[in-house]
Amino acid sequence: MADSMSGVESINAVTLAVANMGRSVRFYESIGFRVIHGGSDSDFTTFRLGVQALNLTTESRAGSGFWGRLIFYVGHVDRFHATVIDAGHEPESAPADAPWGERFFHLDDPDGHQLSFARPIDRRLSR
Repeated sequence: MADSMSGVESINAVTLAVANMGRSVRFYESIGFRVIHGGSDSDFTTFRLGVQALNLTTESRAGSGFWGRLIFYVGHVDRFHATVIDAGHEPESAPADAPWGERFFHLDDPDGHQLSFARPIDRRLSR
């Protein structure tokens, strides 16, 4: 069992695969969602929903059974990655720092749903 510093804390975002980003952004904006990253011409868009987010992606896997991604915040991404490895699972990659300000890694569940485990990067601690 993961300790309190590395265990899952919350769902941060849900990511949905879309066929046409422009059409989807216009839809969500029309019902009051506010874009905070990306937009109509992007392959990845984020809308803020209180403290959570809704992401849209034009993943190449859309239409092949990929429905989206659940994003969980964890206390410590690298420790949680080690827990996943120790449990015998194979994440998509090692933890990495993303340009949108999170450290993360992905793991597919047995049914092919993609789980992302992430933590905001504390910019005060970076070089």
